[in-house]
Amino acid sequence: VQLQASGGGLVQTGGSLRLSCEASGRTFSSYTTGWFRQAPGKEREFVAVIRGGNGVTYYADSVRGRFTISRDKAKNTSYLQMNSLKAEDTAVYYCAGTNKGLILSTIKSTSEYDYWGQGTQVTVSS
Repeated sequence: VQLQASGGGLVQTGGSLRLSCEASGRTFSSYTTGWFRQAPGKEREFVAVIRGGNGVTYYADSVRGRFTISRDKAKNTSYLQMNSLKAEDTAVYYCAGTNKGLILSTIKSTSEYDYWGQGTQVTVSS
């Protein structure tokens, strides 16, 4: 499975961006898909995830209510709609996928994901 992330860019505080993660090589609709981000000098952190199968979503507290994760099974693509962006959202955003059956305590862990996209830069200027 190959993942291609896109949609990053430069936006002002309060603006919006939509990131896309297109999967190729295998039908990805049953995979759990997550978005993570890494700011300079910081560890990669969980942002949002959508479970394969039932489509249940989870969010980091810092983005809940502003970001929305979704997917289009027909296009083998997941999305991260980011609204009300803040300077602290500036980071490289990565999409990731796994076909493991993850429990809630592990679904936010980077180590549980087998496939990663190349990352897309999001910069929010104040």
